[in-house]
Amino acid sequence: MAWWSGYRRHVRHGGSCHRIFVRRVRCGPCQQTHALLPSFVLFGRLDVVESVGTVIADVAAGRSGVRPAAERLGVPHTTARGWCRRFKAGAARWAAAFAALAVELGGPALSWPVEVGAGALAAMAAAWRAALGAPGWSTLGPWRFVSAVCGGRLIATNTDSPWLIVGSRRFMPPVP
Repeated sequence: MAWWSGYRRHVRHGGSCHRIFVRRVRCGPCQQTHALLPSFVLFGRLDVVESVGTVIADVAAGRSGVRPAAERLGVPHTTARGWCRRFKAGAARWAAAFAALAVELGGPALSWPVEVGAGALAAMAAAWRAALGAPGWSTLGPWRFVSAVCGGRLIATNTDSPWLIVGSRRFMPPVP
């Protein structure tokens, strides 16, 4: 891997937009490039991960509705609603992944809450607590930890190709 240029993008925090530079790296053998997102940025989202996480946590834990949570952070309620819907769509996957990570890092096994969104939040919190023993994580905070673990794809849309690639041939999976 070697540095390979980058691009500028906007990030909204505290009601104002800032421009940041996102570095890219390129793999020598396959010539593929990858963006190295900072831990405070989510893939395809304007707002910082702490803003997104605060709204998701308030709504998924039942402490608030989407509109009041969005108003407290100064983001449009339609944007916050989209975050919550995207989180709910992937909550089961994130709950399983972060619960497994928590156990791998030496944390306890979890008992699942009834609601899947609350289960995902509990698994993320358990993984965060287990990771606090490793150096450096305590300074970043729980939502940056989550962003770093999932590569900024916490509420990203599914961008995986439906094509199965075997060698140089592409196969479309069978339709159920």
